Amino acid sequence: MTGPRVEITYCTRCKFLLRAAWLAQELLTTFESELAEVALRPGSGGVFEVRMDGEVIASNANSGAMPDVGEVKRLLRDRIAPGRPIGHD
Repeated sequence: MTGPRVEITYCTRCKFLLRAAWLAQELLTTFESELAEVALRPGSGGVFEVRMDGEVIASNANSGAMPDVGEVKRLLRDRIAPGRPIGHD
C-alpha cells in the first residue's frame, strides 16, 4: 500500500505506551485507506511525538502537554485528505 508512514515515539519510563497505541488505533481507523503504516517507537525522556514521513507534526516537547487526538487527526487530514470530515471538527 502506498501512502505516508506515521511514527509515534513514546516514553517507556512514563508509561505512554497505552496512549500511543490508542492514538495509533484512532489514526488507522480514521485513515485506513490513506496511511501505509503507523509505527510505535519506544523512547525516553518524557517524549510523545508524532511524525509523518519524518516530519514532526505533534509533540509534547515545547508545552509538556500531550498532543490532543483530535488535533493530530486534523493535522494529518489537512496533509493527506483535505476537506474530509474526521468527527472532531
